[in-house]
Amino acid sequence: MSVFVAHTADTAPAAARSTIEGVRRRFGWLPAPVALMAESPQLLAGFLTANAGFEQTDLSPLEREVVVFAVATTNECHVCVALHTGTLTRLGAAADLITALRAGTVLPEPRLEALRRFTLAVLEHRGAVPDDELDDFLAAGYQTRHALDVVLGVGAYTISTFANRLTRAPLDPPLTPHAWEPRA
Repeated sequence: MSVFVAHTADTAPAAARSTIEGVRRRFGWLPAPVALMAESPQLLAGFLTANAGFEQTDLSPLEREVVVFAVATTNECHVCVALHTGTLTRLGAAADLITALRAGTVLPEPRLEALRRFTLAVLEHRGAVPDDELDDFLAAGYQTRHALDVVLGVGAYTISTFANRLTRAPLDPPLTPHAWEPRA
C-alpha cells in the first residue's frame, strides 16, 4: 500500500500545478509518476530539469535511451522500462535492440553495447569507473564529454527510478503494451 497521493492540477501543491499541466499537455494524459512526484514540486522540477539537460547532450536520442534502459533495468523500474520501450518504438529502433535492452543483455551494435557497459560501470562503481572500462568506452568512438553526459543521464534517471519505486507508481494504461517485470 502506498501512502503517496497521485495529484491532479487541482490537488497538487501550487508550485507543481503548472508543471504537471504542461506534462499532461505534452503526453495527452498525466502520467502517474508525475502525479505522484508532484507531492514534492522540487523533486518534480529537479527531475524534469535534469532530464531536459540530458536531452540536450551530444548523445543521440537512441544513445540516450541506452543510458536510460541501463539505469531503469538496473534499478528495476517497470514504469521507466515501459515508457522508454514506447520511445524506442517511436524512434524506429530494431526489435532485437529493444529486446536486448529490456533483458539487460548484450546489444547487437558494438558501439551501443560499449555505451551500455560504460553506463553500468558508472552505476556499479558509483562514478569511479576503472581506467580500462573508460578506455573501452573511448575506444568505441565516444569522447570524454560523453562520459559526463552519461553521468547526467544516470543522475536524472536515478531520481526517476527511485521516486517511481518509492511511490509505487503504477503503469499507466497507454503503457500496458510495453509492460515489463524484472528478472527473478
